[in-house]
Amino acid sequence: MRFRQDMEQSGTGSSLPVRARELVVLNAVAEALNSSTQVGEALTRTLDLVTDLLHLSAGWVWLLDPETQQFYNAAVHNLPPYLREPVRMAGDPCHCMREFRRGRLNPQNIGMLECSRLRRGRQSGEEAATGGLRYHASIPLSIGDRPLGIMNLTGPSWRKLTPTELRLVSTIAYQVGIAVERARLAEESTRLARAEERERIAREIHDTLAQGLTGIALQIEAALPHLADDPERAQARLQRALEVTRTSLEEARRSVLHLRTTSLAGKPLADALAGLGRRFTHETGVLVRVSASGREKLPLPVESELFRIAQEALANVRSHARAHEVTISLREREGRVVLSIRDDGVGFVPSAAGDERHGILGMRERVRLVGGSLRIRSRAGRGTTVTAAVPVEEEAT
Repeated sequence: MRFRQDMEQSGTGSSLPVRARELVVLNAVAEALNSSTQVGEALTRTLDLVTDLLHLSAGWVWLLDPETQQFYNAAVHNLPPYLREPVRMAGDPCHCMREFRRGRLNPQNIGMLECSRLRRGRQSGEEAATGGLRYHASIPLSIGDRPLGIMNLTGPSWRKLTPTELRLVSTIAYQVGIAVERARLAEESTRLARAEERERIAREIHDTLAQGLTGIALQIEAALPHLADDPERAQARLQRALEVTRTSLEEARRSVLHLRTTSLAGKPLADALAGLGRRFTHETGVLVRVSASGREKLPLPVESELFRIAQEALANVRSHARAHEVTISLREREGRVVLSIRDDGVGFVPSAAGDERHGILGMRERVRLVGGSLRIRSRAGRGTTVTAAVPVEEEAT
């Protein structure tokens, strides 16, 4: 109601020509999509606007994970109680998803589909929890030939959208597609730049290793002529060759380990956390919001251990929390990088829970490896917050 009332109070209500009203709506949606760097937040604002302006009850957006091509619930607005249970909004195939994958959803044939998720609610005797909702319009999101996801909009009754509304919604879907693709391209660009940097460093390692081998060869060559007439001199040369060998081997192992086998697969930590959140939402239906600020690159050991801590914290949410939403934030302040994982679940009493049961011991050991600290705050019925803080060197200015 809020945006519609603002339009009427400002003289942009029903007295305005239809085309002019559409432009006002599209401008508001564009502003919502461009006002946030977080795709989920921008999509939620867009749903708020569209459902309000079209007098609809609820809406939600499914997006395809660019890595796994699995659906995850990226944004919701005013879901009925039945769909607020995370397990019912996991990425398991439903009717609109199947139609989308078969290519039967396109901007020209937007219509009302019976929601198979809500149908299960009615069949199980939970019709009151569905809020009387039964059908939704499924609007495909794409950019060019690339499928991106689906925006579902539902009203209090089976009301087909008018041709004008369909045209407007199709244009909004196009705007949403551009915003989602822009975010994907930005993430891909960062990942490629990161991968190129890693390859450059890997080449430098090989060069360093080659230099080490050259040094070893020279020491051995210098030792060989003196094996018989000057054993002590030869032994000193061979000892030096052995020292160079050990040093070069250790450097190579450490560097290759950091560069090649990191759990982040060449991504910045923020991007890896976003991918982790998408997969978790697909599998559980629990909305995961990820926000990050600060420097793009952190020391590789710090990134790796923080990522593993986030994985363990989400595993706890899955097993124990019965949460509806999780917020992951990555911040840098006062010479520390701080990772926080907060859920709205049932909580627990940390002092009464064994470290091993919740993987707390493992998280503490991981953060200790990079010189940091771990803090866990939780209360029964108030959710849980896991915070890892690791000191990092200030960036040169």
